[in-house]
Amino acid sequence: MAEWSFLTNHARVLVCIAHDPGVRLRDIATTLGITERSAYGIVTELTAAGYVMKEKDGRRNRYQIQAHMPVGEAIGRERTIGEVLDLLVDTNARRRGRTKARVRGSRLGPTSIASSRR
Repeated sequence: MAEWSFLTNHARVLVCIAHDPGVRLRDIATTLGITERSAYGIVTELTAAGYVMKEKDGRRNRYQIQAHMPVGEAIGRERTIGEVLDLLVDTNARRRGRTKARVRGSRLGPTSIASSRR
């Protein structure tokens, strides 16, 4: 049986960025099991659609999710990206993780999203 997921790769990329706004495309690709080129394409599409803002930080990019943007699906009341991410990502853990990441220099681990694919 083919593998499938409730979330699209676009949604999963948003979750990666929500966990770590400084995440590298290589790390997104590894975490999601996609190619770096696919990760680049998805981030480019999310940026072009206005869901993500990209800012240079030295040689790297930092991303900012535009949480006020509507999801774009017509299923009941219109939801924002922020509301959906609040369901998928523990925002308190995300804030604690950012502080720890700055201190330790840690990266987003592949188990955080890869385990949801099982």
